[in-house]
This record gives sequence, C-alpha cells and structure tokens, in this order.
Amino acid sequence: MQSINEIENLIKLISKLPGLGPKSAKRIVLKLINNRDELIKPMAKVLAEIYKNISRCKICGTLKPSSVECDFNNCKILEKKYDRICVVENISDQWSIESSNIYKGYFHILGGTISSVGQRKEDLLINSLVERVNRDEIEEVILATSATVEGQTTAYYIQDSLKNSNVKITKLAQGLPVGGEIESLDDGTLFSAFKNRSKINPSSK
Repeated sequence: MQSINEIENLIKLISKLPGLGPKSAKRIVLKLINNRDELIKPMAKVLAEIYKNISRCKICGTLKPSSVECDFNNCKILEKKYDRICVVENISDQWSIESSNIYKGYFHILGGTISSVGQRKEDLLINSLVERVNRDEIEEVILATSATVEGQTTAYYIQDSLKNSNVKITKLAQGLPVGGEIESLDDGTLFSAFKNRSKINPSSK
C-alpha cells in the first residue's frame, strides 16, 4: 500500500472508533475516497457543524445546541417536569433507553465510570446529580449503570453521595446480565430490567 500521510492519519482516527480496527478503518477510508462528492464533502461539512454547534450540558451531561445555556434554575433542554432521574454512563445508553419507550423522566449522563481508564470521579457529573436531586424535588433516582465492575463501583459511589438526600434509590434488576452494558441490551431485556428494578437501602456511616 502506498504511504500517503493524509490517508494514514484518517485510518488511525477512524480505527479509534468503537468496534473498528485498522482493517475496518481502511475499508471505510477507501469507500470515502471512492465517493468523494457523495460522502467526504457533505460529511466534512456536517462534522464541522457538529463540532461548532453541539456540546454536552455541564449539568446533566446530555447533548445540546452550544447556543443553549442551561443552569440549575432554568433547564432549557426539557420543558416537561418529572420526579425521577435515570442515571446512565454514556449518551449511547440514554439513546438505547429512549428508543425502547420504557422510561419517561429525566436523564443524567455521567460521562463514564469511576474506574474506567483515564477517568476520575471528579470528572463525572456526580456532584451536579446530587444538586439536581435536592433542587428539583426528585423522588426517585434509577441507577442504570452497566453490570460491570466499573459500573457497579460507580453506582455504589453515587448511592453513598446521595445518602443524605431524601430520595428513593433503585437499580436495574432482572434481565441485566452480569458484565452487560446498557447500550448493547435489546428492548425486551431493558423492559425487564426497568420493570423489576429494586430499591437500594441507604448505607449508614
């Protein structure tokens, strides 16, 4: 293969995407190059627009237009009021739950787990979760973190952080396999996990 810096750099970038390795990245790059006008040009435009106009909310972690300013007193992303929050690790988990239509309420996207590589609990939106619970009169917090060691560790930390809040804490139950990640579950499994969620008793210290 002829070495061309631009192509090599693109292959390296694409291979960093979830589920893709160097071979898959090469096939994607060749597809793009062979369809320059149909794919590369419009894709470059859309990616530039997303980079400029889309960001994560610093309070709840969801995606929003960069022009929308949110604070604890006035969330402009969701106008409807709920009394429960579903806590997930990533935006892909939020999308999976939303597409299943089994949950109606607020979401709180942490941005990862405590034990994940390069991630500290200070980097996660746990402090803002506690403040949302206290300010918005939330009655239930649903911990929908993955059934991995990292996900459960994060769930325990959140539970401890909310121990002084007068809120019911539940976690997903039956149907969630050990080691399973939320975004990889089918709608039936998610439905079972939400329907059979169990209450977590607050820890005492």
